[in-house]
Amino acid sequence: MENEPLIDEPLKSELSALYRATDRRYHGLAHIEAMLELAADYRRLLHDPEAVEAAIWFHDAIYDSRAKDNEAQSAALAEQKLAGRTHAGRLGRVAAMILATATHELPRSDDEDFASDAALMLDMDLAILGAAPETFDAYERAVRQEYHWVEEPMWRAGRGAVLKSFLARPHIFHTDEFRQRFEPQARRNLARSLQALEA
Repeated sequence: MENEPLIDEPLKSELSALYRATDRRYHGLAHIEAMLELAADYRRLLHDPEAVEAAIWFHDAIYDSRAKDNEAQSAALAEQKLAGRTHAGRLGRVAAMILATATHELPRSDDEDFASDAALMLDMDLAILGAAPETFDAYERAVRQEYHWVEEPMWRAGRGAVLKSFLARPHIFHTDEFRQRFEPQARRNLARSLQALEA
């Protein structure tokens, strides 16, 4: 059971349809593909690459910018769709990685292999923060479009608080690999974005 792919082609098609919803400006298929590309780049560091791939595929499967429980809903969908494909412990790890994307804090675990995989998966999700400035700016515009219903003053306050919370962390990324590759640029991007929001 461990060696069978958790995510087969029919499931990819089903999830791709969710990610193609017209209201998704950033949290769509391109975001998933970018993360899968990073997972391939860092595959040698992953202890359970298939579980990480499953978490990537499902982590934004349910996405409603007005809802507060997208991650919980996405984790529940993963557990439902993957039931019978692997054992409960592994399903629990996939769900835990998905839930962790709500805060981008590491899930508590004594399992070092899982903690390492979860750290890498969370860093892949945030890699956009360390993208080239024009790519980062396009991401910011896309997220704003997803929250088009939020009035500008509320948006500026809310988004500003999110960016400040990331900048206040000792590290934005959990792993050395991503810190080296993305952290300096991420801090520059976030600081610049915050400046624009406060202008």
